[in-house]
Amino acid sequence: MLIERIYDEDLAQAGYLIGCQANGTAVVVDGRRDIAVYQDLAAKNNMKIVAVTETHIHADYLSGTRELAAATGAEIYVSGEGGPDWQYQFEGTRLYDGDAITVGNISIKAVHTPGHTPEHLSFLVTDGAFSDQPGYLLSGDFVFSGDLGRPDLLDEAAGGVDTRFEGAKQLFKSLQEKFLTLPDYVQVHPAHGAGSACGKALGAIPSSTVGYERLYSWWGPYLAANDEQGFIDELLDGQPDAHAYFGRMKRENRKGPAVMGERAPLTELDKTHVARDLAADTVTFIDTRSANEVHAGTVERSLNIPAGAAIATYGAWVVNPETDKNPLVLLATGQEQAQEIWDHLVRVGIDDVAGYVTSLDGLPTTTPALIQPEDLGEVDAAMILDVRNRTEHSAGHIPGAHQLNGGRVMWHLDELPTEGTIISYCQSGLRNSVAASALRRAGYDVVELDGSYSAWNSYRQARGTTPATK
Repeated sequence: MLIERIYDEDLAQAGYLIGCQANGTAVVVDGRRDIAVYQDLAAKNNMKIVAVTETHIHADYLSGTRELAAATGAEIYVSGEGGPDWQYQFEGTRLYDGDAITVGNISIKAVHTPGHTPEHLSFLVTDGAFSDQPGYLLSGDFVFSGDLGRPDLLDEAAGGVDTRFEGAKQLFKSLQEKFLTLPDYVQVHPAHGAGSACGKALGAIPSSTVGYERLYSWWGPYLAANDEQGFIDELLDGQPDAHAYFGRMKRENRKGPAVMGERAPLTELDKTHVARDLAADTVTFIDTRSANEVHAGTVERSLNIPAGAAIATYGAWVVNPETDKNPLVLLATGQEQAQEIWDHLVRVGIDDVAGYVTSLDGLPTTTPALIQPEDLGEVDAAMILDVRNRTEHSAGHIPGAHQLNGGRVMWHLDELPTEGTIISYCQSGLRNSVAASALRRAGYDVVELDGSYSAWNSYRQARGTTPATK
């Protein structure tokens, strides 16, 4: 048997390819939409992908299940659990608790583990060439290394009302009746790692075991004492802000993400044409440089989505394909980087990219407004906006600042003043540059705090002033 973990650092998301080496067939679990990585891995191991499945209706990325099936002819399997409100709306074989997918000598058994979502499945994997007992659990967003999938996302991002409490109770029961009844040696392979917003304390370790989590996870003592209420209180306390785009992911993943098919390579665009289209507002320019480079000068009304570890995340903060209909023009060093950026964007359903340019030459530019920490008290701002997480804000913030996470800003414009200057900040300036660019494009007068909270806090400490507000 072959188990390969395919990890996306951008979204802290793990998919898996499980293959039978005896007959050369494989299944992909929780795949993403840029599917070449799975096809290449299968080809490398002389395997054919014959089945694709997923643990649940994902909120943080757009599923590649339909894309892979269309490209390979593989059969689709999805959960049939969760009741009428949580049914997938596209074709595929429904899996219920105890059903199995068979790939050569390998059995992949569905285990209904509700809590994070009502329809959630985990998959118990048995390598029939060695044993008739399962040795591996693909736990999806049920059990992570050191943490659990949060049960409040349906409230935070999908329009639910107080579903978190029932979800927390379901998680307790799923742990009690499904997870902790497994042998301690069973390996646990989750769908997310550190940095994911699908939990509050995910570990960076890629896998664990049932026994290790039983003994050392934060929730272990609550289960041992059968303390459901203590478990619920601890689980729901301190969860991070959920990105607003999660709601769109839920809707699209339930309906069935659009199948892109083979994408033609991006081409370099004529900047004369780009300048014309920018003037007509028929394209949106994506400046992929760092915040410091952007602050030295950028294209007018452009969005800052820095190339690097979080393209998909930041892209989904500021581009909403449901309302933003302009194709994107990327700033890239060349075709290879442009293609990589596009791969990241399609993971969150941002598909419409017209092409790329390699410099700003010939394009209309502007210099974003900045303010230094020492000048903050001299400006009569309509709002000081903190775009960090609420947990960061609670730990310390600029007095009078209004907290609104960068991943939620463009969906909660009603919280912002319609007139006057907004001074915005994050921790170091990166997230702030992303959010501020989107607000400027939307017509707001935004001035970024240079160096953000870190710089302001250093200035305050150097002057020996009172502690930051908590």
